Amino acid sequence: MQTQELKITKIGNSLGIRIPAAVLRRYAFKDALIMVEGVDGIMLRPKRQTDVKLSWVDTAKAMAASSENWSDWETVSADGLAAIPWEMEGAAEKQEKKSRKRRHETL
Repeated sequence: MQTQELKITKIGNSLGIRIPAAVLRRYAFKDALIMVEGVDGIMLRPKRQTDVKLSWVDTAKAMAASSENWSDWETVSADGLAAIPWEMEGAAEKQEKKSRKRRHETL
């Protein structure tokens, strides 16, 4: 780690420091940077450009346009889960019985 002394100078109505151009290039500083305050001092790091997120439609289009083989994903449709009798059907029947009992009690 290299140590370098920087002078605090007046910049308009504020105070600031000048970072040498070689350091700016080495760490890819562009228009803005991030300052992180810690117990031992401050750290300056480049502000990273965030990746543009695709919408679901754009993602589907990108997948369709790619030459990647997506057939491996078809194996999940053959996992047999559709044939399993889920308890939700039983829960619906229980709910229907409760509804009928309440209607009968109110009559």
